[in-house]
Amino acid sequence: MTPAAPHQILTAAQMQAAEQLLIDGGETVESLMETAGAGAAGWIWRLAAGRSVTVLCGPGNNGGDGYVIARVLAQRGLDVSVVAPIEPKTEAAKTARRKWGGEPVTSASGGVFVDCLFGTGLGRPLDEALLAHLRTLADAHEISVAVDLPSGVDSDNGEMLNEGLPHYRLTISLGAWKYAHWLMPAMARMGARRLVDIGVGKVHDAARLSSPPRLSPPAVDAHKYSRGMLAVIAGEMPGAAVLAARAAQHGGAGYVKIFVDDEDAVPVVPPDVVVEHGSLFQLVRDPRIDAFLIGPGLGRSAAARSKLDWVLACDVPTVVDADALVLLSPPMLEDREWPIIATPHAGELETLAGAFDAVGLDRVEQAIELAEAIEGVLVAKGPDTLIASQGAALAVTPGASSWLSTAGTGDTLAGLIASRLACGITPRKAAEQGCWLLAGAARHAGPAFAAGDLAAHVPAAFADLL
Repeated sequence: MTPAAPHQILTAAQMQAAEQLLIDGGETVESLMETAGAGAAGWIWRLAAGRSVTVLCGPGNNGGDGYVIARVLAQRGLDVSVVAPIEPKTEAAKTARRKWGGEPVTSASGGVFVDCLFGTGLGRPLDEALLAHLRTLADAHEISVAVDLPSGVDSDNGEMLNEGLPHYRLTISLGAWKYAHWLMPAMARMGARRLVDIGVGKVHDAARLSSPPRLSPPAVDAHKYSRGMLAVIAGEMPGAAVLAARAAQHGGAGYVKIFVDDEDAVPVVPPDVVVEHGSLFQLVRDPRIDAFLIGPGLGRSAAARSKLDWVLACDVPTVVDADALVLLSPPMLEDREWPIIATPHAGELETLAGAFDAVGLDRVEQAIELAEAIEGVLVAKGPDTLIASQGAALAVTPGASSWLSTAGTGDTLAGLIASRLACGITPRKAAEQGCWLLAGAARHAGPAFAAGDLAAHVPAAFADLL
């Protein structure tokens, strides 16, 4: 059965409330545990492929899920051992243990280790004895699987509550995705992720896992201006603007220009990249401009600040990236009607938080707060990119290629998002589409690429989304 809302991401409190709604509708804790455990057992049975299985059961309902898993796998003919360092404390877990009917062992080794020690809602580190037990069992098996969440992980922000937690081949989420499944540093230890449906419905205000967008080819009567004109503002280091513009040329916009102010050097560009050189304060007045990109290579001088202020005063859809994020301040946005798209990496995010009074928050809260503060869209870049927009649910993108961790890929992403924005796509959708195009280009590029290589692979990524 397909979950009612397979892409939603819930906090621990939202998950608890969603389960309570199911119980109010006639389910019981025990029936939900049976559904969750049987679903998880199905994934583990496939992965085990006849190997022995050891299940580590904790005292709560996650441990109860483990007893159900052990019983189901044993019924399917696998050799199953249960390690239970703490007796069950919830009635549902006690019932699940009685139904399992076996006797726990103190230790085991073999094929597959299943971590059912603690799941969603854990807010404190594991004690040293439990942590040592967890590590020993993981080391003694060929494959490790986490049920719901790896033990020792904060469900709501992906933080590691203990150092040295195991790495898992597979993590099986029960009922709905949790933030930790898609946020660093926790997600780096989870391996493949699978979702088991227990009947959870759509939750109001839930975040969502971004799914591949559907793009469209140009209209049959399209021309370069009807497809959208993007102006990329160059600065002290014009190479970054060229990098962004090359990506933007493949992102859907019909006309991409680099604007170079009189005081800046004209960049060396390929023959198909248009450069206009003159007074920036005159260049940006072109009424055909559908979107701006400012920030890559801009610099942080007083002159750069004036350029940013002037571009934002034009009140055209704008992507603000790199140096422009360091210069951005609330007064620059006061009279705008069009929302901006801000694309900070981790360091720029902290700078923005200081400028817009969003300090002292975790990354999820910070992204949401900053999107409201700028009255636009915020793309918090990284291996766990967050897309927050005013009045809409937070979106979390699935992890892309780790080869993107190289200089210049942020400029490429900014160019792709700005290109989509110039096409007339709404800011939130433009941000999400740009992220998917970058991820797809990286996939087609293979390993060890440079940022300058990515533009050539954007058409293939675009084709994947048509």
